[in-house]
Amino acid sequence: MSADRTLMSVIRTSLSLIGFGFTIFQFFEKLREAGTVTHAGSARNFGVALVLLGILMLIGGIIYHVQFMVHLREQRTAMMGDGLVHGESRFPVSLTLVTACILLLIGIFAIISMVFHAGPFG
Repeated sequence: MSADRTLMSVIRTSLSLIGFGFTIFQFFEKLREAGTVTHAGSARNFGVALVLLGILMLIGGIIYHVQFMVHLREQRTAMMGDGLVHGESRFPVSLTLVTACILLLIGIFAIISMVFHAGPFG
């Protein structure tokens, strides 16, 4: 459960970074399109950087979570071999991991939309 809590905190922070970065990007993009602001490149780049940071943080959190769960499975197998644990108990894929992967896909679609002006969020 501690691995799930850690991944949930990574999801929370990544979602904040991705959402805030995408909002900053869209806000200054709309101001530029309306002609209110002519030079919004640095603010838009800051938005892109926040989204990229959120994506990278989420990738790191997913990798850490998967490695931790693999280690737990190996440890349980070793304990069963030593006769310390009786019975078969699997560690199923957590819903937190599924949620993190879905958020990662959304973040990737968002960054593609921001950089190439195409995709589902364009």
